[in-house]
Amino acid sequence: MDEISLDHLLLAFVVLLLLSAFFSISETSMMALNRYRLKHLVKTGNRGAVLVSQLLQRTDKLLGVILLGNNLVNTAAAALGTVIAFRLLGENEWAVTIATAAVAFFLLVFSEITPKVIGARYPERIAFPASYVLAPLLRLAYPLVWFINLFSSALLWLLRLPRRGAGDSAVQLSLEELRTLVLEGGNFLPPKHQKILLNLFDLESITVDDLMTPRSQIEALDLELAPAELRRELASSNHTRIPVYRGTLDNVVGVLHARKVLNMGADDITAERLAEVMRPPYFVPMGTSLLAQMQNFQEEEERLGLVVDEYGELMGLITLEDILEEIVGEFTTQSPLATRGGFVRQEDGSVIVEGSTTLREINRRLDADLPLEGPKTLNGLILERLEAIPEPGTTLKIAGHPIEIVQTQDRAVKIARIYPKNQSD
Repeated sequence: MDEISLDHLLLAFVVLLLLSAFFSISETSMMALNRYRLKHLVKTGNRGAVLVSQLLQRTDKLLGVILLGNNLVNTAAAALGTVIAFRLLGENEWAVTIATAAVAFFLLVFSEITPKVIGARYPERIAFPASYVLAPLLRLAYPLVWFINLFSSALLWLLRLPRRGAGDSAVQLSLEELRTLVLEGGNFLPPKHQKILLNLFDLESITVDDLMTPRSQIEALDLELAPAELRRELASSNHTRIPVYRGTLDNVVGVLHARKVLNMGADDITAERLAEVMRPPYFVPMGTSLLAQMQNFQEEEERLGLVVDEYGELMGLITLEDILEEIVGEFTTQSPLATRGGFVRQEDGSVIVEGSTTLREINRRLDADLPLEGPKTLNGLILERLEAIPEPGTTLKIAGHPIEIVQTQDRAVKIARIYPKNQSD
């Protein structure tokens, strides 16, 4: 060592620092890679991504070769630093102390902290090129890495810890973790697409009870009406599919499609003729999730279901369009705040709403945030909060929205006025 000049020793020390920095930056960039983007790049045939993916299949081998190289280089740097200190300060205790402090400083700053910060910030730019070095290096050092990993594997076995690759846990995400992933990806997704994805996650937790049209609002046709009244009811109907009953809504006998009536003459519209062209009713149990019901609609080739309770009594009506609107929003070319469907926009910004309107529909159309736990309708929510039948003119605030009772009827809130959030009457 005495024959080697000080300049050459310093140059070798710098090279060792750079090698240590390479192993540090490679380790951090490999671990910081987005596994889902990596899978995408592998599918597109990116050579660097393929190499990285192969290396990450066995994290123990990858970390083994990185840490083996890093520790060998750091040990050599420490020894070389001591030699340089002896050349400059002589062989004494102060030289050893100064060499230890100096080597530790240079390794921390230039070979550990700085490279790892860069690797964490630009994982793809570092990991892909580094894989071209680490892959052949792993093959060359595989016997030594395998021997060292024997002891690591034995220790893991003693601790009863399973050995898994880095990719094993990367593909297992809970529903809430997926939701967080979508929320954090807001900069890369249009707001509309992000909202659709979030709505999809809610389909399992939302039931048909939350979306169904209440029994009192179902537009149905009574076959016991006179032919003239049947024709008048059909002419004034706002729906293409109409439930048909005899006597009362508890006796639904079918569903009539308006298209089947268009080809009929006025004299052909009779109870007997309508009974021939209507479809059998399709019933849906209360509590069915929207996701399950959407699949049921697809399997049964139905678009309208009658929601019944455990006793078979009709509680409401759910359509495929209702579920789709819960995912993508209203199917309309008008503004959601336009005058339709029981929502009437007032000049002061408030909206007149029927008390039987579901809270989910109010939240969706008015961008409100009324609580969805508990009552399903605006009437139910108001009665729960007041614990009494309110008089017209009564005002209360729910979730920051002032709500004025406009009309009550039959011990229920018939019409209410909802003001924008945090706005008083």
